[in-house]
Amino acid sequence: MTQWLNDTEQRAWRALITLMMVEFPKLEPTFRAHDLLHVEYGLLVALSEAPDDALRMSDLAETANVSQSRLSHRMRRLVEKGLIDQRPCADDGRVTFAELTPSGRALIETVAPLHVGNVRAIVFDALTDVQTAALADALETIVNHAHD
Repeated sequence: MTQWLNDTEQRAWRALITLMMVEFPKLEPTFRAHDLLHVEYGLLVALSEAPDDALRMSDLAETANVSQSRLSHRMRRLVEKGLIDQRPCADDGRVTFAELTPSGRALIETVAPLHVGNVRAIVFDALTDVQTAALADALETIVNHAHD
């Protein structure tokens, strides 16, 4: 027997769908203005937050939450643009590292403040600190449950 969503669950679900379908696309123009896609920005951010601006490709895929095939496709473009370099591991020839270039670092330093401003305007400016903490807790619970 189907357990239908109650009124509160429907409100939450519909608001989440609206956020994803209407509000999140408003982030894209900032990336497009710098010839990036959102996923590419995520890869650059992951590298910028890594020690020495470098990660093993498998760790980068996990950190950025992308598949290996999607990562390979995106990496080609980012390497061609001079934003990321790839280098083999000196100790293990099966391992490749992705490394942020100085141009990639400069782009992150340009785009990140714009992106954060957009994220604040779309999500966090409307919330109190208590609501933000509750949202973080709820979303982390959902993500952790999905990975179980």
